[in-house]
Amino acid sequence: MQKDPSLNVLGEPLELCSLDPLTGYFRDGFCNTCNDDQGSHTVAAILTKEFLAFSAYVGNDLSTPRPEYGFAGLKDGDAWCLCAARFLQAHDDLCAPLVNLAATHKRATDIVPLEILKLYDHTAKS
Repeated sequence: MQKDPSLNVLGEPLELCSLDPLTGYFRDGFCNTCNDDQGSHTVAAILTKEFLAFSAYVGNDLSTPRPEYGFAGLKDGDAWCLCAARFLQAHDDLCAPLVNLAATHKRATDIVPLEILKLYDHTAKS
């Protein structure tokens, strides 16, 4: 698997999303991607209770620990590399989390328009 160039949606070097919890398709803390990443785990989100409830409702429970996979479960405030399509679905359903644009891979814009990602810029909301 060859990683795509590590650039963010701003055209700059991709910044770290999270090491705790460890995230990313490659579990390297970055929202890096490649052609094998069919889910496009490229959106660096700051999770909320509302989004986590939505994700569980649509079939992807991210809150429940899964020790057999080394997964402690996610909580409100955690940073996580989300699948771009799930983020867009959450946006459409009015429960998308905030986004760290500097840590969001440029390939996210293959699915989510940059204008939508910018609506959730965590630096503009804090």
